[in-house]
Formats: sequence, structure tokens, C-alpha cells
Amino acid sequence: MRWQQLFTDLEAQMAEQEAAVDQADEASRARAEHGRIRLADRLRGATGREVSLSCGAGELAGRLADVGVDWVLLVDQQQREVLVALSAVRAVSGLTAVTAAVAAEGVVDRSLDLRRATRALARDRAALHCLLADGAVLAGTVDRVGADFLELAEHPIDEPRRRGVVTGVRAVSLGALVALRTAGPARG
Repeated sequence: MRWQQLFTDLEAQMAEQEAAVDQADEASRARAEHGRIRLADRLRGATGREVSLSCGAGELAGRLADVGVDWVLLVDQQQREVLVALSAVRAVSGLTAVTAAVAAEGVVDRSLDLRRATRALARDRAALHCLLADGAVLAGTVDRVGADFLELAEHPIDEPRRRGVVTGVRAVSLGALVALRTAGPARG
């Protein structure tokens, strides 16, 4: 009888130890999993919600429309599109508990970067405000995008880009870019 009780006690102790090890392993796996989450993944979980981004140019707020590999697209209260460089984002409010699944980036994902998004704005010939990290706000149209800069034809925001209204062309480092905000409401 005593041997049976001893074996039962030993089995219970081993089961407790195994449960403790399993629990520690699970917590460790959860921490490791959480450590792989990037800000872009966290933001993707809030797509369609109102968020506020603290950036070098102050607060940028709006409905989170899309998230790229290194950019965020908001639609603000005036229905303007705001393309924000993810590198300029210092803090985010308005997130929910939902986080998008961490996905391995493929070649296509990596190619849909800030330069490509900015090139789309250049193709659209959209009049926009260019918000810079130092607080400067430039107005004009993106003429072209290089490897690490964009060229902005400066002109009044309410005028279409025409030779007669362009006051100058400025090269802007993509590293200094906080956001590009369209002058008018988002289309479609």
C-alpha cells in the first residue's frame, strides 16, 4: 500500500513538473512569436479603423486604408489621402487587440515600397502637400522619383502643374519625408 502511495505521489510530482515546463515553454514561444511582429503587421490589424500617428510633422489622423512594407495610407477627415512613411511614425493610437498575421515578405511585397507608392502619385500628377521631418510643408506635384529622393515641382496647390505656375523644382530626400497628402478628396 505504501509503495502504491509513493508511486502515486511521484507520478503527481512529475506531472506537475512537466506541466510547469510546458507552461514555461509556451510563455517562451509566445514571447518569441510576439517578438517577430513588426509595426506594419500591428497596423494591418487596424485596417479600416480610425488611428492617429505621431510623426515628425505632428499628428496625422484618419481611417487606415492600407499598409505597405514601409508606408501607411490614411484617409483624413477631409477625405484626402495621406501616404505616411513608416520610418517617420513614432507612436500610434487607436489600435485594437487585433494584429495581422506575420507573413513572410515575398519579392512582390518588398517591391511595393514607398518609392513605388510615390511613383504612382507622380503618374497621377496629383497636386499634394509634402510634409518633411523638420516641419516644412511644400506644395506641388511629384515629377519623378529616384532611388532615395523625389523631385517636387513646386506650385500653388490649387493650380494644376503647368510650366507657367511652377516656381521651382526641389529634390527631397525620402529619408526626410514624413507624408504626402493629396490636395483633394480621395477618388473612388
